[in-house]
Amino acid sequence: MISPHGEKLINRIVEGEEKKELLKKASQLKSIDVSYFDLSELENIATGLFSPLEGFMTEEDYNNVLDEMRLKDGTVWPIPIVLSVKKETADEMKIGEDILIKNQENGKEYAILHLKDKYLRRKEEEALKVYKTKEIEHPGVKFLYEQGDIALGGEITLLNRIEHENFKEYRLEPKDTRKIFQEKGWRTIVAFQTRNPIHRAHEYLQKTALEIVDGLFINPLVGKTQKEDIPSEVRMRSYKVILDKYYPKNRVLLSVFPVNMRYAGPKEAIFHAICRKNYGCTHFIVGRDHAGVGNYYGTYEAQEIFDQFTPEEIGIVPLKFEHSFYCKKCENMATSKTCPHGNEDHVFLSGTKVREMLSKGEKPPKEFTRPEVAEILMEFYRS
Repeated sequence: MISPHGEKLINRIVEGEEKKELLKKASQLKSIDVSYFDLSELENIATGLFSPLEGFMTEEDYNNVLDEMRLKDGTVWPIPIVLSVKKETADEMKIGEDILIKNQENGKEYAILHLKDKYLRRKEEEALKVYKTKEIEHPGVKFLYEQGDIALGGEITLLNRIEHENFKEYRLEPKDTRKIFQEKGWRTIVAFQTRNPIHRAHEYLQKTALEIVDGLFINPLVGKTQKEDIPSEVRMRSYKVILDKYYPKNRVLLSVFPVNMRYAGPKEAIFHAICRKNYGCTHFIVGRDHAGVGNYYGTYEAQEIFDQFTPEEIGIVPLKFEHSFYCKKCENMATSKTCPHGNEDHVFLSGTKVREMLSKGEKPPKEFTRPEVAEILMEFYRS
């Protein structure tokens, strides 16, 4: 099986007697309250999804990631993973201290940060280098500017898990998916990232990839997204109905991706690929404008960025697909690589157009999406 990024699957979860001792100690520690965003980052570090990270980045790693897309040891890593606080909070903390991290909503103890570093987060520079813009209209930039100015770095120890109320049976960690892939005998696995319902173009990419690998890992993102994105509960219903009716059950695994959306385009494509490598996947589908938003990134920029690294540095193989569509003359799905006909024969609907149709009670054509998925989406928009 493919090795995790950095060659080691990280586990920062403490249990048993060690956990009891740390919880006793926790009441004596200085503490900070954090949001769900930070709690999910903590959990993803602890379970190894963000391997090789063992905590929040120190300044040296932070600088290297911004400048080189690498950690200080040279490992490819494209996006800062940091814990930000206000300056007055950071001033109360000393390097070398253990800091208790609590949920700001209910005060529950979640983790201990072994504080190694604290430093100024250079937000404008980070915005330009990660998102390619400083515009507040970009959702990733807006969220960045709302965070505290000081970053805390150091390894973490997870004391308690987030009590997720939804998708419990689909919350598989890297250790779980690796075990399942081995049990199924899959040696090559292609991952598909989505934050939208699966339509016919997605299905075409997935099944094309499935022709050359042993298994398909459909891994929809259920972390923080924009308000206009279709809710994860609705999307999961659409995934389950389409997998049940149109996919070979013994060759597909569905599991949620508990990561917050950054809308960082090309750099987020690398990040998403690394996470799927940690799950045990060998291939990763990269389509048109992966993790994009607005007009901030080129159509295929998220594919081109992989060319900056050697295959050994990334480890997982990117499968780069052209924009796909239904061709009325070909009478099947195709891309510009396989179809000679003009745009007038192609069925492609933008997300905006689909939302307009659904809000009016109009069913998108079967050439765009399966009727079962259209019904679920229409029901959501009607409600």
